[in-house]
Amino acid sequence: MGQTIIEKILARAAGRDSVTPGDIVDVAVDLAVLIDTNFYPAAWREVLKVAAPEKVAVIFDHRTPAPDNRAAEAHRVGRAFVETYGIERVHDVGRDMGIAHAVIAERGYGLPGSVLVCDDSHTCAAGAFNCAAMGVGEPDMIQSVTTGRTWFRVAPTIRYELTGILPEGVAAKDLFLWIAGLYGAHTGHNIEVGGPGLASLGMDARRTFATMAAELGSDFCTFEADQRLLDFMRARTDRPFTPQSPDPDATYAELRRIDLGAVRPRVALPHSILGNTASLQEAVGEPIQQAFIGSCANGTLDDLRMAAEVLEGRLVAPGVRLIVTPSSQAVYREALRLGYIATLMEAGAVVTNATCGACCGAHMGLLSAGETCITSSTRNFRGRMGDPSARIFMASSAVVAASAVAGRIAGVPVPNAEATA
Repeated sequence: MGQTIIEKILARAAGRDSVTPGDIVDVAVDLAVLIDTNFYPAAWREVLKVAAPEKVAVIFDHRTPAPDNRAAEAHRVGRAFVETYGIERVHDVGRDMGIAHAVIAERGYGLPGSVLVCDDSHTCAAGAFNCAAMGVGEPDMIQSVTTGRTWFRVAPTIRYELTGILPEGVAAKDLFLWIAGLYGAHTGHNIEVGGPGLASLGMDARRTFATMAAELGSDFCTFEADQRLLDFMRARTDRPFTPQSPDPDATYAELRRIDLGAVRPRVALPHSILGNTASLQEAVGEPIQQAFIGSCANGTLDDLRMAAEVLEGRLVAPGVRLIVTPSSQAVYREALRLGYIATLMEAGAVVTNATCGACCGAHMGLLSAGETCITSSTRNFRGRMGDPSARIFMASSAVVAASAVAGRIAGVPVPNAEATA
């Protein structure tokens, strides 16, 4: 019986010839990524050994720089851990900081065919690199760091076969919202993405979709390894890797074909995503007080480019706060070099340092009672970004930028786009 991508990766990591859905597998972890939240007292336990320091990375991202005493103490504990065990892959406040999943991408940490764990739910972002990446709980992180191993239950896989090309003005965020609205939850399943349409999606677009797979409730989300991916990885690492491809006779729970050319701009309505998306036209006109562009899913260079193109020569509407958070300092520097940051700031945006920040309701952009926000970040559930009475709409970064200028949810001209979907 043929194997899917994730089945091949897990079989290799478990030292087995094959695995099937329902199997419980004990696997070797290629990289365990600890973030600042791991070092809070509620999560951290004294570590007496580290199985392989070269297979551990520490990245401060959620509350960075520290906005309060608790965060500062967590950072201190994390720095002591790094020093004690000689961890070399460290991303503290400074030049190399960023949201963990962006740093993983930029540094080539999520190797094709490998297993990566982190306790953040959006760890599946590294699946864009043909990596088996999953967010796990704090006890599992301690186990992964101290023993170099963890376990998974092998789930059945749903494959998305992509064809065509996204229309002008349509982003990977729209593709995700399209699928979330059409198919709803993917709980208890893996997602595999491939097909001829994959070649038209850049790495930032793939990362956006893979990151947002967490909101579909899937276990793993893995992409096929095409030439674009291989070139991307080889430009960032000299570590050896073995990408995995599905067998021609791989067994899937379901095969779903998506014509990218049929995707249209969409918006997730408050206070959920699954089965709760609408065509952009249905949300147009909703007044807003805040617009947010950022997060591990949509703080990419592509997102900042899209926003800058919309905002060029325009101003953010009075009474609207536009907050832009690049996903890493490297993205920030490149956007600065290309002129995107100047365009955003001239329009009236506040550009923050790289951090999870407002996306997770930690700092730099929380909402007050009764406010409405449109965001291109990861979640829109009640209380996610501040007061529970605030409402959060979700859309692409281009739509968020256009809405900031209009003072209400607004679209970007899309040639030949239909209003309904």
